[in-house]
Amino acid sequence: MVDPLVEKAKNGSEHAFRMLIEMNKQYVFKCIYGVLRNQKDAEDASQEVWMKIYNSLPQYEHQGFKTWMTRIAVNHAIDCKRKLARKSEDLVDELPVKQTLDSAETRLLKKEQKQLVMRYLQDVPDSYREVIEGFYIKEKSYQQLANEQQVQVKTIETKLYRARLWMRKNWKEEDFR
Repeated sequence: MVDPLVEKAKNGSEHAFRMLIEMNKQYVFKCIYGVLRNQKDAEDASQEVWMKIYNSLPQYEHQGFKTWMTRIAVNHAIDCKRKLARKSEDLVDELPVKQTLDSAETRLLKKEQKQLVMRYLQDVPDSYREVIEGFYIKEKSYQQLANEQQVQVKTIETKLYRARLWMRKNWKEEDFR
């Protein structure tokens, strides 16, 4: 079924395109934020995505506007995330020697912190231990953990949330100093 609003926007109606933006801007923002996890970056990327959608409208072939729009938004967000990662790698490469030494010290402190957490992990309920160890110790992503445990990413998020609550309730901050 051809959406008349999309068709009008495709034929050059700025009003129709503004209406499409109004109807879908929250959805597009959520798609982008889901990838970038940063409010400002997601807002900037949303603006860029709407420009891409506008410029790509002539190529749209009525295969489902929301799906098409989502694909553009998510692909752009992934590109932005890659650019941000490259930019931070470039910054690290340009750090002076003193800051590199500081980062070695930071790595050592992180390693000690991990070892301390490993000792305390014995007390954590089995249902939380696996996600805590995977996320904090082995530094796996939510997606990797979900794939390994054959569950949805949302399940991993929930397990980690509950595990953090358990740790706050049962561990004392002074034990980690």
